Amino acid sequence: MGSEQTVGLLALQGDFAKHRERFEHLGVRVREIRTETELAGVAGLVIPGGESTTLTRLMTVPLRSALDEFAKSHAVWGTCAGMIMLSRGVADPRVAAFEWMDFEVDRNGFGRQLHSFEADLRVDPELGSGTLHGVFIRAPRIRTYGPDCRPLVWYEAEPVCIRQGRILATSFHPELTADDRLHRYFLSLIA
Repeated sequence: MGSEQTVGLLALQGDFAKHRERFEHLGVRVREIRTETELAGVAGLVIPGGESTTLTRLMTVPLRSALDEFAKSHAVWGTCAGMIMLSRGVADPRVAAFEWMDFEVDRNGFGRQLHSFEADLRVDPELGSGTLHGVFIRAPRIRTYGPDCRPLVWYEAEPVCIRQGRILATSFHPELTADDRLHRYFLSLIA
C-alpha cells in the first residue's frame, strides 16, 4: 500500500476506534466512513465489530449501494459483526448481509456476552509463525464455506478467519490485541 493511500473504517457504530489506533500506529492514514461520498479515494475498507442488526438498520440505501460497488474492486475486511455482514447467509432475518463472501455464519455462534473468551489461535504460515491471540466477544461462528474461501486462522479445528480474493473476515477482534499481523496482512491485500 502506498504511503499516500487511506484506509476507510465504516463508522456507523461499533469498535472502529481501536482499528484506527492500530492502523495509525502502522503509519497508515484512516478515514471514518458514514456516507457514500466519503468512500471516494479510499484504498480499502474495514467493517468493524458491533451489532450486525444495528449496522443493517443504520445503513442507508445510497451507502449500501456504494459499498457494493466498492467491494467489487477493493480490499474489504470484516471483524466480528463485520464478518456477519460479509457472509452470504445468516440465520437472522434482521440482518441484511452483503453476500460478498461464500460462507454462512451463526450470530453469537460462540455464545453470548457471558461466554466471551480469549484463546491462542493456529495460523496459516502466510500470516507468519507462532500463534495469534484472539479475543472473542459474542463472536460469529462459520457454519459452512465454499471452495473459494481460504481459512487462515483456526480456533481448535474451526476456521475463525477466512479470505476470498481481496476480502477478509475474522470472527474475533484483532484490534484488541497488540499483535498487528492481521492489520498488516490486510494492508498487503490493498497493495
